[in-house]
Amino acid sequence: MDITKDIRPLTEFKRETAQFTKRLKETGKPAFLTVNGKASLVVMDAGAWQEMQNRLEYADSVAGIRKGLTQIDQGEGEDAKDFFATLSDPAA
Repeated sequence: MDITKDIRPLTEFKRETAQFTKRLKETGKPAFLTVNGKASLVVMDAGAWQEMQNRLEYADSVAGIRKGLTQIDQGEGEDAKDFFATLSDPAA
């Protein structure tokens, strides 16, 4: 990220929306918008946003798998057969 190009005042975004939109689509990088000199908004291309969401979802999945593997290593959890038996037999 080039901080001199990616952090801009909201008023500039309003005046130059077409240019901002073009740059967002071309680079895939977000623009950080300020109001009264303070960070206020992040604007980004929809495709870049979706890619970011996919990466976050993947990272969450990996974290869950790692947690499960750690629990197995520590002897926590229960056997899958026992777990699924409780799903099919609520009295168990």
